[in-house]
Amino acid sequence: MPPTEYRLAFERPIYELEARVEKLEKLSQETPQAREELHQKRLELAELKKRIYENLKPWEVVEVARHPERPKTSDYLQMVFEEFVELHGDKCYGDDRAIRTGWVKLDDFQAMFVGHEKGKNTKERLACNYGCAHPEGYRKAMSKMRLAAKFGRPIICFIDTPGAYPGIAAEERGQAQVIAESMFLMSQLSTPIVCVVIGEGGSGGALGIGVGDRIAMLEHAYYSVISPEGCAGILWKDRKYKENAAESLKMTSKDLLRLGIIDATIPEPLGGAHRDPFQMASRLKTYLRNTLKELSTVPIPELVEARYQKFRRMGIFLENGEEIRHGQPLSSERSAES
Repeated sequence: MPPTEYRLAFERPIYELEARVEKLEKLSQETPQAREELHQKRLELAELKKRIYENLKPWEVVEVARHPERPKTSDYLQMVFEEFVELHGDKCYGDDRAIRTGWVKLDDFQAMFVGHEKGKNTKERLACNYGCAHPEGYRKAMSKMRLAAKFGRPIICFIDTPGAYPGIAAEERGQAQVIAESMFLMSQLSTPIVCVVIGEGGSGGALGIGVGDRIAMLEHAYYSVISPEGCAGILWKDRKYKENAAESLKMTSKDLLRLGIIDATIPEPLGGAHRDPFQMASRLKTYLRNTLKELSTVPIPELVEARYQKFRRMGIFLENGEEIRHGQPLSSERSAES
């Protein structure tokens, strides 16, 4: 079991039952009664995990997405891809370690990889700014994505960031502009692009490498215009309302799939990706393999136009009190469906 400081409050019943199972495993070698109870408790544990994780509140999803033991980009680079040749630098200022780029091999596909890196210990997290990229990180990403398009290779993006780095130096070097440039570039690149939110998908920092032909999320990741704490600070002037903000933001994979913001949800192992990273990596690899095969059959001009239209039509808004989606009232869409 993980250290006490890593245990989430809503998981307390799970850890209590796991402790009981652990004791029974030691006793099962001695008594038949313990073996019978062990079998029953294992069934109860699986059912408990399923029940809790199928009914997570939005703020609890955020807690899972931020779990210290949740697999990071560096983990998936080892478990999902056969090869990774890292490419460094933006040819302008420096090499931002909050974004990793390089060539990867996935079965028969050779692709360019771009992904946020948070780091797994204090030293790495400080070096990576906890996954908050500077402008040079996005310039590095753009440079490598252009290289991929030049050689006709698809692009795979992993998103895991609380947001772009908010410091003065980053603003002085054009943080907002470079994110906009990256989004514009990705909307026009003549190569398939697959984006996956593996943990946190925060604000413009996520969108900077988040424009693709297919957008997917791991089941317990979140994707939002702002963090719950930031939203609570703006709307309620107090971070203690973060749970209310998480509910209002509609930031979970279920909400975003329903709203048409993402194309797919990748199921996580029972109890979250941090409980079985290898199974999660296997599911992620299967999704990437199938999606790249699908996109490889689409002519590039059609792919780019569909990508552009996808983001132009995204979302639902109110107009004269009526919900509008894809330029049409939702009421007319529902009538057509029925």
